[in-house]
Amino acid sequence: MEAFVVRSPGPVGCGSVKHMVPDRYGLALVGAQMAAVAGVFWPGEPRWRLPQAVAVGSAVSMVGGTILAAAGAARLGRAVRPLPAPPDGSVLRTDGAYGVVRHPIYAGLLASCTGAAILRARPEPLAAVAVLAAVLHFKAGYEERLLRLRFGAAYEEYAERVPRLVPHRLRRTRVGVRAE
Repeated sequence: MEAFVVRSPGPVGCGSVKHMVPDRYGLALVGAQMAAVAGVFWPGEPRWRLPQAVAVGSAVSMVGGTILAAAGAARLGRAVRPLPAPPDGSVLRTDGAYGVVRHPIYAGLLASCTGAAILRARPEPLAAVAVLAAVLHFKAGYEERLLRLRFGAAYEEYAERVPRLVPHRLRRTRVGVRAE
């Protein structure tokens, strides 16, 4: 049951690195993530027609998101897991998909589910995507706290250089601030 355990004095709060406690918060986040994804695909008839450009853009978002998530998972190899806690012996990945965003699996899942929700043409999947975005925001933040505990200054430097979920090229620059 190694995957369901965090060995750190950090967010789970046991106070001892030697004492193992279940990562209930991580499990709750995974459960909420699964429920939100299920909500995107919950059965129901479309309620409106989509313009062709919106349908094509949504399909592209699904494919692109799937590719990004798969690239992130492939880079982790056997270390990929649904829980936020990095496994023992894990290595900090900063290249490939992890050189574009710190959480390519989450970003890809969100892009893919957003495209799917739009294609569903009904309000419930769109609400589920909003819930998924919130869950992934909290899950990424929690995972980052655990990664900072594990990798220290190396993770800090990486986090300053690489954005969390949205690549720099897709982010808007602030008015009056020049991008370099």
